[in-house]
Amino acid sequence: PEVEQLSYQMCSCGKHKGRSRRWKEFLRFPHINQCAELENSIERDYYSLCVQQPIGKALFRMFCETKPHLKCCINFLDATHEVTPDENLMSHGQEIIAKYFNQKVTNRVQLANTRKYSESETDLRITVHDYLSGDPFKDYQDSMYFDRFLQWKMVERRPVTRDTFREYRVLGKGGFGEVCACQSRASGKMYACKKLEKKRLKKQKGEIMALNEKQILEKVNSRFVVSLAYAYETKEVLCLVLTLMNGGDLKFHIYNMGSPGFSKERVQFYAAQILCGLDHLHQNSIVNRDLKPENILLDDNGHIRISDLGLAVILPERRVVSGRVGTAGYMAPEVINDECYSNSPDWWGLGCLIYEMTTASPPFRDPNERVHRKELERRVMQSSERYGPQFTKETKAICETLLAKNPKERLGCQGGGASAVKAHVFFRGINFRLMEAGMLAPPFRPDPRAVYCQDVLDIDQFSMVKGVILDEVDYDFYVKFNTGSIAIPWQNEMIETECFKDLNVFGPRGTRTPDLDREFQPRQSLEQRNKSLNPESYRHRLINKIFKKQVRNLCFTFSAFHRHSYTEQLTYNYQYGTCAPWKSNPSHWCTLCYILH
Repeated sequence: PEVEQLSYQMCSCGKHKGRSRRWKEFLRFPHINQCAELENSIERDYYSLCVQQPIGKALFRMFCETKPHLKCCINFLDATHEVTPDENLMSHGQEIIAKYFNQKVTNRVQLANTRKYSESETDLRITVHDYLSGDPFKDYQDSMYFDRFLQWKMVERRPVTRDTFREYRVLGKGGFGEVCACQSRASGKMYACKKLEKKRLKKQKGEIMALNEKQILEKVNSRFVVSLAYAYETKEVLCLVLTLMNGGDLKFHIYNMGSPGFSKERVQFYAAQILCGLDHLHQNSIVNRDLKPENILLDDNGHIRISDLGLAVILPERRVVSGRVGTAGYMAPEVINDECYSNSPDWWGLGCLIYEMTTASPPFRDPNERVHRKELERRVMQSSERYGPQFTKETKAICETLLAKNPKERLGCQGGGASAVKAHVFFRGINFRLMEAGMLAPPFRPDPRAVYCQDVLDIDQFSMVKGVILDEVDYDFYVKFNTGSIAIPWQNEMIETECFKDLNVFGPRGTRTPDLDREFQPRQSLEQRNKSLNPESYRHRLINKIFKKQVRNLCFTFSAFHRHSYTEQLTYNYQYGTCAPWKSNPSHWCTLCYILH
């Protein structure tokens, strides 16, 4: 509807960029004395608190910048983190070492009492982190910057409900419910909310799959894989709040945008980003097992991410799993045969994607051909894929090596993993260091005014689930699912939307603010004081306040229903909490009383 589109646009722009008027209340810091339990229980790990968590990293940097000898260490880490072209790597590394470790330089990095380091950029980074994790990290934990980090963690851990978000149009349909756009009221950031209907989930026995996807998404932190920001529940549904991808899925672009298929450059770019996403998953011992065009999404800028990890699995210590799962036509031969495997199905899936992006057809059937599942599996096992004129020599070569029937002969499974795939001639010209830093421009940028999906009216509605009763076992499962905010994505949200910048304020000349003063006792609000002094009186006033609001709403609804203005007829006596029907029609007043009852 036009009204919804207008509100959508209004919430996406403006001074506060979609923030609620009460956004500061949503993110209000507790007093530091209220963080005592968290302070005693939080794991004091340097890499977790000061390297991996974005807000923790930012606050540790602020602490180090107050100490000249630590500021040099931060500047060195920033310099080594910069991405430079491959041909300048050697000279750039030598310049950094000369600038920060030259004994003749006054503001150099001084690493006393650490192991002897070699003149390698990587070794120097490790050495500097080892130094910072010692006494500097201990001093940081006694500073006001660490206390502020504890306050941010308390805000991060607050309960998440449906009121945390605004909800917008339906974007699509998942296996257990709708997917809709939503917006954080506190920061204004847009997300996609994937809903899992509780009764449908139980009827189809999908609890294990849902919890598995949620736990895997919590482990993932890559620009090439969809991120999970929140997980919460309502009365009817479980909700996964994920990265919003406005550019549509790869299948829509292959078949519905101009001539079918992509150019070689565009296939190469998307394949490289999918490869980076698979590399990250495999480093975390995760196998996707369901790569297909529908599960590859584009963002506003044209970069892609792997989505829908419902069939993904975490490899155990023995490094192999089994299971006949996936989508027909994209399942590897070893999966169809129910054999043991590790990462090999993902390299087969990458081959299928490159083939389909090139020729606008899956490898083993025509685009509009209806094929029985068993026939399709027979083709995968026995038939060879056909290569038309769209395939260049390099594209054909990588498809043949990725679509090898025997996993031992497949590219990526012969040792080297993702590095061996990156080294293939097909990816010649792709700088993966720049790709992983997000510094390569996509070959296609979606039009922000276009909608790259089917019309909402074409999305089938879910039928009502009947005959399913939820019990205590289900509620125990919901507790495991309902974990609220996910640390790293939530902290990135606070930094990206500048909430961190706006709220992370200290006193003049680096002093503590009252909420960070451990000797300062925070004043109770008027509401808290009234509640503690006279609970019965406070409860009575609260009920009266709610009653007055409900009566006002009902009077307005009642008058609108009869298309008359009953402002003169219905007078509410606020002093005594009663309704006096001056001049009112007795029959209409009885109707209103019935509604109130």
